[in-house]
Amino acid sequence: MANFFLDNKDIQYHLNHPLMRKIVELKERGFADKDVYDYAPVDFEDAMDSYRRVLEIAGGVCGDVLAVNAEGVDHEGPKVVNDRVVYAPGTARNLEAITKAGLGGLTLPRKYEGLNFPLVCFVVANEMVARADAGFENIWGLQDCAETLNEFASEEIKQEFLPLVSRGATCAMDLTEPDAGSDLGAVMLKATWSEEQGTWLLNGVKRFITNGDGDVSLVLARSEEGTTDARGLSMFVYDKRSMAVKVRRIENKLGIKGSPTCELVFTNAPAKLVGDRKMGLIKYVMSLMNAARLGIGAQSTGLCEAAYREALKYANEREQFGKPIIQFPAVYEMLTNMKAKLQGARAMLYETTRFVEIYKQYTHISHERSLTPEERAEMKFYTKLADGFTPLLKLFSSEYCNQLAYDAIQIHGGSGYMKDYPIERIYRDARITNIYEGTSQLQVVAAINHVTKGTYLEQIKSYEAGEYSEEFAVQLGKLKAMREAYEQAVARVEAVEVEHKGEGFKDFHARRLVEMAGHIILSYLLIRQGSEVEDYVVSAKAYTKMAEANVQAAATYIANSEFSDLEVFKAVLE
Repeated sequence: MANFFLDNKDIQYHLNHPLMRKIVELKERGFADKDVYDYAPVDFEDAMDSYRRVLEIAGGVCGDVLAVNAEGVDHEGPKVVNDRVVYAPGTARNLEAITKAGLGGLTLPRKYEGLNFPLVCFVVANEMVARADAGFENIWGLQDCAETLNEFASEEIKQEFLPLVSRGATCAMDLTEPDAGSDLGAVMLKATWSEEQGTWLLNGVKRFITNGDGDVSLVLARSEEGTTDARGLSMFVYDKRSMAVKVRRIENKLGIKGSPTCELVFTNAPAKLVGDRKMGLIKYVMSLMNAARLGIGAQSTGLCEAAYREALKYANEREQFGKPIIQFPAVYEMLTNMKAKLQGARAMLYETTRFVEIYKQYTHISHERSLTPEERAEMKFYTKLADGFTPLLKLFSSEYCNQLAYDAIQIHGGSGYMKDYPIERIYRDARITNIYEGTSQLQVVAAINHVTKGTYLEQIKSYEAGEYSEEFAVQLGKLKAMREAYEQAVARVEAVEVEHKGEGFKDFHARRLVEMAGHIILSYLLIRQGSEVEDYVVSAKAYTKMAEANVQAAATYIANSEFSDLEVFKAVLE
């Protein structure tokens, strides 16, 4: 019996963060539901006990069902039959098991048959599912689409669709098109109002849609005739039971093969408007994408965990020259750095989730009553942190996911290249994480504003002011030097940018600046954990050593860079 919650002390550690008390109190609104639902918690301790019990159930399903089916699902994959998706048999068994376990609508309010758990718990479950089968996480994890409905849809739409998700209905977000990938402002799928039918009708094609034949779909469509930009787009919800959308084909992908990535044809598909017209991309998709990026952070961290465990297991079992290969410095150094990156990615994942959770709860509360001045200030503070940390999380977790999968295969040697070992599948599954829901390059575009606005520097200084174990005195001294190097690098880039009137110097160095901030932040997060729990000391020290090397390299590159260097790299355009 495998349990992906009970066997992971690191995940359990993050459930004990001091902010959890605040998060639970905000989510439960003073535990008012205890008078309406007999299963609602009566206090903080009762709530935490419920979370752990459900996550233990989820961990069991992940270990005993999802992980067992993963290889078969990867081999068989989904198919298109009569314009519909038919999941692989293992995927169907996964859905049955996870629905029977009551893991639908994890974060939805109880009045919509949900469990009303905090986002932190959903992210924990997402990570465990991804560790078992990253492709299936794309199916189950899309239930976070329901959160967008819960936040923006009318009560009528909520009553119609949210209980379906709580009972196990799958979801999809139908955004991209053949000519509108990262540039969603170019979406042209048409939405027209039918007076005769009293509904909106959708017509057009969507492409690269994850779980495209899901039961409940959020669809970005052009509702304003004659427009060609983002201001003409609205968000709609479509019910698969209308049978007005055909699956033209399923893409033949490198990895996450159990997750059907579909091309869809909409023909007079009836749909309901979510929120206000013209706000589809500007407001609702931005919220949806931020949630999706948090989901990819969880998926990436789950894959990091899977890759690290496979590498550690093989290194202990494989013998060469009369001893296990884990005893060779080249191997145990790799494994130590892999563990540090894994725990760093997870630290960033849950730090970001807590920031998102708090501002989201204040958003919901603001729809119920007026916030106090103190609450508004706190909401603004956490919104800024969430906006800054979300692209940082997506960037680092997905890149580390790929690095750990790569290193795990290297530790396996030639065996890792064979389909006899799970790491081959994990390696293929990992590759998509720094591409979809915004490539690493697009995460840098989102994050660089928080470099120039000072969001990261403020938070770094906040971490710097914290109290830490004396054991980390050397590392803390190095982090202050890194922070100073970061400030100097930002100042230099901004000065050159001003001198040359915004001709691209900042964009050229954006990734270096963002990664400098990220390395410093991750180091502080791990040192904070290492100051509380002995298990994190090695990872904290190892990560800070890696961070120092990376920050120094970036700082040196920027210090020695001139505006004229851009011309050297532009030569590829000729």
